[in-house]
Formats: sequence, structure tokens, C-alpha cells
Amino acid sequence: MKLPLDFYIKNNVVKIAKDLLGKVLYTNLDGVITGGLIVETEAYSWKEKGCHAYNNRKTNRNAIMFERGGYSYVYLCYGMHYLFNVVTNVEGVADAVLVRALEPLSGEQEMLLRRGKISNKLHLTSGPGKLSKALGIDRTLNGKSLLDNEIWIEDIGRKIAPKNVVIGPRIGIDYAGEDALLPWRFSIRGNPWVSK
Repeated sequence: MKLPLDFYIKNNVVKIAKDLLGKVLYTNLDGVITGGLIVETEAYSWKEKGCHAYNNRKTNRNAIMFERGGYSYVYLCYGMHYLFNVVTNVEGVADAVLVRALEPLSGEQEMLLRRGKISNKLHLTSGPGKLSKALGIDRTLNGKSLLDNEIWIEDIGRKIAPKNVVIGPRIGIDYAGEDALLPWRFSIRGNPWVSK
């Protein structure tokens, strides 16, 4: 079942990041469906320095973050990797969850075609840039409603027990100073698809 709007518009981005574990992210591009179980996420809020919208700074790139929750925020990182984020909270409050890793469930052959040659099957979607390429996610999917049929998230009834959630600091945001140490990264304990 597709996640409803009220899942996305809650005001606790950290809780949403945790709750996304075990949900399934899908894309349907030209009739080809690919998808995977969300196994790793990171929360970002306008209140902390790791966020693109820190201090309510709105730019052309991050403008979708200021819409109500339930939209995709896709941006280019290091000029080469598209990263997929879930916009959360109400209109005017810029919070989002970065989806960092997936366990492939649907359309694995198509994902392999999109990724090209990989040395290890576990490298297919075990990182935010990898999963975006595998699912065909790029800037054309920025600002898409997650309630529609191009990109969406489903609840398949998979509950992740609190003891199976690994909590730690986010990755690659040293510029955020002490905010880089916030325990806002979540992953499923022991899942081999979690990014290294």
C-alpha cells in the first residue's frame, strides 16, 4: 500500500527517517518498474548545518524542500551522483530524508543494465548515488509527488524492531561542525545492502 500524505507531513523528520526503514521505494519509468527495500536513511532539518536549507535558506536547487511533505527532492552531488530525498513536514518547513541504501526487490535486471558492470552484486544499490542510478532517478524526478505513479514508497507490512535499527552520525557532512555528530543516520542491523 502506497504511503499516504499524512506519513510525510508529520513534524519529526528523525522519526520519519526511522519509519522509512523497511518501506519500499519504487520507480515506474516508461512502464519499467524497479524497486527496493529501504535499509538506510539520514534525516536533515533546516535547523542544523548539515541541511541544504539551513537557517531557512531557499535556493533554486532546494526550493522543493519548502513544499509540504510527500515530494521528491533530487539533487546532483559532486557533479556526478543524483541523490534521492523524501520531503517531510508542512509547507514552509524544510525537512527531508536522504535514502542512502536499498535492498533490490523488483526489476533487478533493469537495475543492472542502468548501473553497468559492477564487481559485487551488493554494490548495486548500497549507496545513495548507486540506488538512484539503478532506479533511474535523476533531476527530472525532482519535485514529483510521491502519491503519484512515477516514483513512490509503499508499506509492505515489514516492521523493523527498535533493537534492529542501527543509529549513528550522518556521512560526508564534516562541514556541519558539531551538527555532523547528530545521531540522525539509521540502518537495518546486519543488512548487507547498507552502504559501507
